[in-house]
Amino acid sequence: MKELLPLFPRPSQYLGNEINAVHKNPDAVAVHLALAFPDLYDVGMSYLGQKILYELANAREDVWAERVFAPTEEVAALLKEHQTPLASLESDTPLGDLDAIAFSITHELCYTNILYMLDLAGIPLRAEERDANHPLIIAGGGCTLNAEPVAAFCDIMVLGDGEETLMDLIDVIRRCKHEHGSRSRASVLREMASIPGVYVPSLFIDEGPGKPLRPVDPDLPLPEKRSVADINTINFPVRHILPFGKPVHDRLTVEIARGCTRGCRFCHAGMVYRPARERSLPELKRIIDEGLAATGYEEISFLSLSTGDFSAFQGLFMQTFAQCRSQQVSISLPSLRAGSLNESLLTRMAEIRHTGMTVAPEAGTQRLRDVINKGISEEEILEHARMVFAHGWQGIKLYFMIGLPTETREDLDGILDLCLKVRATAGKKAKRMQITAAISPFVPKPFTPFQWEPQISMQEIEDRLAYIKQIFKPYRFLNLKWHHSHMSFLEGIFSRGDRWLACVVEKAFRKGALFSSWSDHLNLDLWLEAMKECECDADAYIGGRDLDTPLPWDHLNAGVSARFLRTERTRALGEKLSPDCRYNPCRNCGVCGFDGHPTILTQTGDAPLQPVLNNAHRDQHDEGPCEDLPNPDQDKLIHKACHYRLWYRKLGLATYLSQLELQRIFERALRRAELPASFSAGFHPMPLMSFGMALPVGVGSQAEWVNIYFRETLTEEDILTRLADQLPEGMRVLAAQSLGMGKKQPQAVAEEYTIHFQGSEEQRAASMQAWQDFIQGESFIIEKTNKRGRTVPVDLRSFVRSSECEEDRVRVVFDWGQGYTNPLVLLTSVCPDISPMDFSMVKERQIM
Repeated sequence: MKELLPLFPRPSQYLGNEINAVHKNPDAVAVHLALAFPDLYDVGMSYLGQKILYELANAREDVWAERVFAPTEEVAALLKEHQTPLASLESDTPLGDLDAIAFSITHELCYTNILYMLDLAGIPLRAEERDANHPLIIAGGGCTLNAEPVAAFCDIMVLGDGEETLMDLIDVIRRCKHEHGSRSRASVLREMASIPGVYVPSLFIDEGPGKPLRPVDPDLPLPEKRSVADINTINFPVRHILPFGKPVHDRLTVEIARGCTRGCRFCHAGMVYRPARERSLPELKRIIDEGLAATGYEEISFLSLSTGDFSAFQGLFMQTFAQCRSQQVSISLPSLRAGSLNESLLTRMAEIRHTGMTVAPEAGTQRLRDVINKGISEEEILEHARMVFAHGWQGIKLYFMIGLPTETREDLDGILDLCLKVRATAGKKAKRMQITAAISPFVPKPFTPFQWEPQISMQEIEDRLAYIKQIFKPYRFLNLKWHHSHMSFLEGIFSRGDRWLACVVEKAFRKGALFSSWSDHLNLDLWLEAMKECECDADAYIGGRDLDTPLPWDHLNAGVSARFLRTERTRALGEKLSPDCRYNPCRNCGVCGFDGHPTILTQTGDAPLQPVLNNAHRDQHDEGPCEDLPNPDQDKLIHKACHYRLWYRKLGLATYLSQLELQRIFERALRRAELPASFSAGFHPMPLMSFGMALPVGVGSQAEWVNIYFRETLTEEDILTRLADQLPEGMRVLAAQSLGMGKKQPQAVAEEYTIHFQGSEEQRAASMQAWQDFIQGESFIIEKTNKRGRTVPVDLRSFVRSSECEEDRVRVVFDWGQGYTNPLVLLTSVCPDISPMDFSMVKERQIM
């Protein structure tokens, strides 16, 4: 793939040489696999699950785990045109040559992207069509507890936590490879089926709609979710790979807890990721310390299903707050449950962030919140809003669902009513407040008390959205956002789907239904055509289920018992709450022992060892005030002690990095190198650095520079030594030139480049002749659009000071005294038939 980089849009996403990416000798490892994410690089590089498995697998000397993401459709077309298979990022190994490909399936609308990636790799789509020469196709993630619609395409599914399961699978792969292919693929899969947490779809027979899946072997253990007993014992990744582009979530994400005991009846994750397990405060401090040192991130985010429920949340926040404030590192908090914050904690949070605050009432009325067991009252929501506004926040985003079981028109009216009451808590400041209501249609999920309930149709979704828009219309100070009904419709079909939907997935893929979770890519007509051709009754899939009819996921054990789910459904219809078992009696969900004692124990901070699920000692409302911490000396942060120009080279794969990407690369390199850059003043301080003229993507350079102010006196040796290993492959700081303290510094008036023509002899000769004709001419006029959008004539010949030709190389000095033009634009204008793969261009020096 990498030979096609000059043709790719945003080529930096396909380099694989980011900071902290792992590179090994493929001949020195026993198992070589790819961790695949069936979406774009920007999305996949935000997914923590892949980061955990990547670092865990690569910690083994006998394993090399690489990454691969779904390429854009433009890149896919180029791969097909040049007959090049999809390959891994780090080593550019075709996926078909690997031992295994492990997909992370995080949502149902990515199913066709799995087939898209297999097809680009030249791997048969269906498991039954693959043999021992093909890699094992593994799927893990939140969807696998019912991913029957893609079961036909997967050899193995991992249920629950994957850290230990993946290591067990790797051990089997290694052993089978050592046996030199004496084992059949079927026997290998049969052995893997005995591993806890592993589900092999081919070992279960589908006997038709309405019938449970039957194991081919009566002695086969039923697949069950696997849980890591103590997440403190699993190494959490600290050497996060630093993406060159800007992913969806660009920060050091730290998982503080896993699982939730709130028992929201609509929440799949809250049910299947039980029991609740927490990381200790000392372990979290270590993770954050080492993570910041290894990455240079300027932001930290806490991750869990319910962050405010972390037993020592205030202690964690203050520990991290003190650690980060002096380093200009911000803390991002996800949606916090109403009632999980106190005044003292909000005071500290207000010192570091004033972005929007989010709250999830989920329903507009207390009656419906009781049906779904949300466990928060209107009074708690309003008090939360009052405190937030009092501490300087300018807006709140409220998340609601429509189509919940038993929902009425009054519940829809309640959404508006609650938004108005929230705004009123701001008092005199209300006019300046931003109140946003985000509406999502409810989708019933497997292994929840609502798994039997019907989902409202697309038309009903649109009707209810139209009603909400109508009642919100008079209140222009309220913002309304909503989720696309087409997406919810498809999600509803596949979240409770069976194996018969494999036909729909494959046909939709063949028709071009890709990236369906992106609103600008979703084409419902393609899906409807596929359903019609497969004789799929969509209404049956989103409709209600009979309590006595087998469900497509009944052969899987997610921990929570069917008895518990039925009980909770009955309580929901009776509008009865089931209190959080962390502070109240055990609800006998099936994950823990029926004697009321959980089977998994953890320890939080300095607290004595006790069940997290019965951690009744903690009541956050009674926590004491946060300790006062001295504010960092802002004058020290903005102080300018010295000013240097760093000269660096940018060659090889680094030529595909853009100017925006370079800025982020240097900012984080300075942090990792502990070089104290000066910061700008204000609420969002930025390192004081400036670059020369932007180098076009795809052009190399032996002479680039960046000017940086430092708040401490440094020597050239200090800078060169500390930055020596902090830049990506192909980049290196060559010199540090001391500058004056003023903003105006010497700029290039001319630059010398080497252009090397490549390709066939005929192509090289044609390019060289076109260049020589250009040089011999007195002018070369092209039309160019200026900043005002007007078309003006530009003489490209006037930018060339001198040119020397030698065989297939040109050494040219561009003169920027009268203006600047992109050297790539100049070359491709002079040689219009040249392809990006037919030349290379390198800047040799800058003339000041």
